[in-house]
Amino acid sequence: MRTGEMIRRTLDEHRRLVAVLVAVLLVNVLVFAFVVYPLGQRVANVEQRNQAAEVALAEARADHARANGMLTGRDRASTELATFYEDVLPADLSGARRATQLRLRQLARDAKLSFERDTYEPMEERGSALTRLRIGMVLSGAYPDIRSFLYQLETAPEFVVTDNVELTEGAEDGDLVVSLELSTYFRGQP
Repeated sequence: MRTGEMIRRTLDEHRRLVAVLVAVLLVNVLVFAFVVYPLGQRVANVEQRNQAAEVALAEARADHARANGMLTGRDRASTELATFYEDVLPADLSGARRATQLRLRQLARDAKLSFERDTYEPMEERGSALTRLRIGMVLSGAYPDIRSFLYQLETAPEFVVTDNVELTEGAEDGDLVVSLELSTYFRGQP
């Protein structure tokens, strides 16, 4: 017998069993096509969404940490600024003059410089709660003494800004004349 006849004979004899097997195979293919495959796609989509959500969550946490750091930094800066306004800056013009006039003359005397003159002029700063006290000062002495004075001025705890330093040759004993433009600030009237 040939194989083709054997197959036909087997199919004829076991027709019911073959029909059941073909039906089961067809049901399996249909279940796979309409149930298992779509569920597999849904699971894959859910996994992709979960990964995207994890990335978005990590970015949101990083943004939150940056925002939190900015708030902390802003709060710290606000606190330090309030401390600066209350503890470092004088409250008014007379306080600013008291804090600078005596101290600048004392620094000049300690540096062995001769005091020539000084001027104090308050200047309103537009758009600011602070008022600037512009200080002009003229001193004379030897170059190392002037350097010492400027160093002591820059490292002093008082808040004094050096705006300009002009050095010229004096007429007497080869001394130098230093003209300083300085500024300090005080809280203006509210």
